[in-house]
Amino acid sequence: MVKEPGKKTPRKTTKASTRVKSVASNEGPVTLEEARALAQAKLPKRIGRKALTPATSPEAVGIEREKLAQKRQEEIERRVREYKATMAIMKKRGAREPGAKRTRKPKPTELAPKVTGFAPLQILAEGDSWFDYPVPFFGGGIITRLENRLGVPILNLAKAGDEVRYMLGVEERTILAQYFSAGCPAGGPWDVLLFSGGGNDIVDNPMALWVKDWNPAIPPADHINKPRFDSALALVRAGYEDLIELRDQLSPNTRLIFQGYDFAIPDGRGICHLGPWLKPTFDLRRFPNRAAASEVTKAMLKQFAAMLTSLARRPNVTFIKTQGTLPPRTSSWHNEMHPSSSGFDAFAYIFHRELKALFPNRVA
Repeated sequence: MVKEPGKKTPRKTTKASTRVKSVASNEGPVTLEEARALAQAKLPKRIGRKALTPATSPEAVGIEREKLAQKRQEEIERRVREYKATMAIMKKRGAREPGAKRTRKPKPTELAPKVTGFAPLQILAEGDSWFDYPVPFFGGGIITRLENRLGVPILNLAKAGDEVRYMLGVEERTILAQYFSAGCPAGGPWDVLLFSGGGNDIVDNPMALWVKDWNPAIPPADHINKPRFDSALALVRAGYEDLIELRDQLSPNTRLIFQGYDFAIPDGRGICHLGPWLKPTFDLRRFPNRAAASEVTKAMLKQFAAMLTSLARRPNVTFIKTQGTLPPRTSSWHNEMHPSSSGFDAFAYIFHRELKALFPNRVA
């Protein structure tokens, strides 16, 4: 089509923009998808960043690390902005159940249908890759799937590969304390902190320190060097204890929710040049087969769960029992350490069920 002189070409109207206008023109509760669309329409557009160039010297390595840290900070700031804008809309208008269809706008002669909503939970998440699994891998980890089930946003501070000793170390502890003190960016205290940590502390290279050489004369589970593993687990426990103490001091009404992963299978599968995290230790210690290695892994995870169970006796602390959720086969796992897509869905369902039990009037 040839454009006439002096005549502007009409802008195309996308389905998304039409949906935003439709939702904005209505009042009443909104779904998470609708609130996010409204929030995105108000937020400034992001400017793309150039890809990082490979480092060629020690000085360049330092520069690249600074760039990565800056990129991480910008990502957190983006998450906070989007969370705040979305939650502000949902708090003002109320939240609708996920998947609920919006009714048509009534005619002047009709009474407007009453749409009931619920006050959205204000949830903060901190943790490792179980919470921050990259979205391109079949939709991410637990948090993105839990948001879809709850129909409310979650401010996710989790970082893949993070360890409890770093999450409760100086830098990240300071940030977490600030979030506890300041409360939700949309106003008011946090209702919940979901926390996933400890898996990365007890696997990978250091695991060789607390797994013994294979001895066919003793059961597989007895191949754990108990004093050494107890020391590693004690460091993880110290982090959890400090987290509880921090919550007690700064945001005592925030419910802490922990999880214990599931029985990983040390089959040597990594992803994107990361991992494997389990099998190399068992190869080093000359384990004869996967079944024997799996028994040791299971025994370590059970001790980890027992530690979290004991912490859950404290006020306002919940431990979600997730171990044993996945069928014991490799297809249940995306790799050695992370569930398949259906596996992450199963854990999101368990979290949703637990939150529903804790907050029956605020979870759909």
